[in-house]
Amino acid sequence: MRARMNSVIVVPILMMALARVSVAQDPGWPREMTKDGARLVYYQPQVDDWQNFKELDFRLAVSLTRAKGKAVVGVVSVHAQTDVNVDARTVLIHNLTISETRFPSLEAEAAARMDQLVRTFLAPDKAVTISLDRLVASVNKPDSVAGVDVKNDPPVIFVSYGPAILVQVDGPPIRAAIPETTLDFVVNTNWPLFWDKSHPAFYLLTEKQWLTAPALAGPWMFTRTLPKDMSKLPRDPQWAALKQAIPPPGAKSAVPKVLFSDQPAEVIVFTGQPVYKTIPGTELVYASNTDSALFVHNPTSQYYFLAAGRWFRAASLQGPWSYATPDLPADFARIPMNSPVAPVRVSVPGTEEAKDAVLLAQIPTTAVVDPVAAAAQASVTYSGEPQFKPIEGTSLSYATNTPDKVIKVGDVYYLCLQGVWFMSVSPQGPWKTAPSVPKEIYTIPPSSPVYNVTYVTQVTTTSGAVQSSYTAGYLGAFVIGAAVGAVIANGSGHY
Repeated sequence: MRARMNSVIVVPILMMALARVSVAQDPGWPREMTKDGARLVYYQPQVDDWQNFKELDFRLAVSLTRAKGKAVVGVVSVHAQTDVNVDARTVLIHNLTISETRFPSLEAEAAARMDQLVRTFLAPDKAVTISLDRLVASVNKPDSVAGVDVKNDPPVIFVSYGPAILVQVDGPPIRAAIPETTLDFVVNTNWPLFWDKSHPAFYLLTEKQWLTAPALAGPWMFTRTLPKDMSKLPRDPQWAALKQAIPPPGAKSAVPKVLFSDQPAEVIVFTGQPVYKTIPGTELVYASNTDSALFVHNPTSQYYFLAAGRWFRAASLQGPWSYATPDLPADFARIPMNSPVAPVRVSVPGTEEAKDAVLLAQIPTTAVVDPVAAAAQASVTYSGEPQFKPIEGTSLSYATNTPDKVIKVGDVYYLCLQGVWFMSVSPQGPWKTAPSVPKEIYTIPPSSPVYNVTYVTQVTTTSGAVQSSYTAGYLGAFVIGAAVGAVIANGSGHY
């Protein structure tokens, strides 16, 4: 189990009240159309400009054949609007306006006839669907992109040579009582973790196997004996997922090593001792018997580990580790595209993959919200009575005892849920869909646990509908700068 570089994970769940543009998948290029015996073959758009990911200027290479005529090659310049479907990774290009056509092999009169013909194929009511990745790859990327002021301090990095899990608690453990039982559950962790008050001990569920320990730091041991009140948990919908593990299954699998941290942490799990393989064309080797991205740079004998979109370096697996993204060896950019570890190129500054990822992170996911239907689904669950904490550098405060993002602005509470903003005069609702978002929200600093909501905007359209948009920062993917190019990091790094 991997940790993360901040204390917030946001999972995008589409609300039934959101109506997204539905577009077909990209069928590939070139494509063709026929009409009244004429035929147009057109090739992948060559992008000149994509303003605000809404207005697209592009050129199409075409081959146009009149009925019973010969094919003529030309170029068509087009201005259009775009609707991006980030989930489907497609872009709908519509409202086509031809600004210019060029058929170099034709005289002016014949070129004019071809101009009129191509306009019947690419009329304003026509639309073209293209893969988002294709479009992004063809867009000119800026030389520099403003990054976010994240922290890049190395996490605690554990190493295990056999099965292991990482139990991470965000700071001191926060326990909440489970009504009508002797049990507490630990709120601020990434595992089902319980404390039995009648016979003090922790109980941890990993898959269908229960472990117990007198303290979070261990030692952890397999157990088939659970506190009597555990049998009550599956009756509560909140704990229904535990039904298959209560009572504990009889079979005992290998007990994983439990690694505990109350700070941001990562774990490198090897199957046995490390096994390294060479990367052709580089002086790098990579560890092949781990799911972690771990490399050794042979000339310097330095280890490089990729976690949460950040590179860390050490002279040995035992550390100490230091942040290394700004000055990676040049060999990382030379990793071949067909290498098993080629996916790490997206986190190597200066590569085309990194540039594409940065551009993708700025493309908004937009939805039109039915205000009434959306508000009917909005609710917040607190551990006890709502508790709020000031947001440093602002006049705002945020709810600390709920995983939802509730922010107090003056006397009004704003809830950002599944990429949509709601508002209420009470922290517990009832909620209504917000027609807009106070500008103060966008002053929340990266050090705040609710910073990600600054990547969600909401406006009321002229038709009265509410339009919500968010970019990748809402999901915890932030653009960070490096001397040789920007990359995407997961989490702000602020504890």
